[in-house]
Amino acid sequence: MEGAKVEMGGLESSLIQIIQEHQQRAVYIQDQSDKAKKDALKTAVQVSELLVDTVNGGVQEAFTTEKHIEVEIRALISTIIRYKKQTNQWLAASHALNSVLKEIGDFENWMKTMDLDCKSINAAIRNIHQA
Repeated sequence: MEGAKVEMGGLESSLIQIIQEHQQRAVYIQDQSDKAKKDALKTAVQVSELLVDTVNGGVQEAFTTEKHIEVEIRALISTIIRYKKQTNQWLAASHALNSVLKEIGDFENWMKTMDLDCKSINAAIRNIHQA
């Protein structure tokens, strides 16, 4: 019986040792798992920050480009307004010149008519004087 007791005590201590080793391995594995989770989370945060920085860089570049385009648009609008005023001035001058030329043409026709009338009157006076 004593031999069986010794065997039971050895078996019990072996089982306790196996349980303790199992618990130590479970704690070690849990620690490794927690460490791996923390590393994965840290890496995910870094990737997220890099993606945000990349997107923000593109947004900032687009914003800067938009501001530059707005400045160019304002400059173009002022140039267009200046050209519009200049075109209106040229158009008014061209209409005025056209009117003057028309009046000159009318005056020329009036002069031709007057010349013809004067020649007719002159011819009538000569005919009267000769008769």
